[in-house]
Amino acid sequence: MTKWTPTHEAPEPLEGPVVATITGGTILWFVLFLAQLPFYGWFEDHGHLWWVWTCAAGGGLGLIGVWYVRKRDAAIKRHAAARSDGVAG
Repeated sequence: MTKWTPTHEAPEPLEGPVVATITGGTILWFVLFLAQLPFYGWFEDHGHLWWVWTCAAGGGLGLIGVWYVRKRDAAIKRHAAARSDGVAG
């Protein structure tokens, strides 16, 4: 297995507006779900009903994602504040 183990250092993770990105994606999934609802019968007749439910699932999982990234962001900020106060090492 050593043959496939990378020998270089891993890059630092990219940080950005994570909460805004996940929130925007969640809103997009819900908008797509709502936009498809008037055509529910057409999707059902053509065997594409999974498109509607995929958007609903994306919105639902996005809500979990928003909760998670907000908690993560708060924890990062708490850690940074504690570190600047000299409490954490």
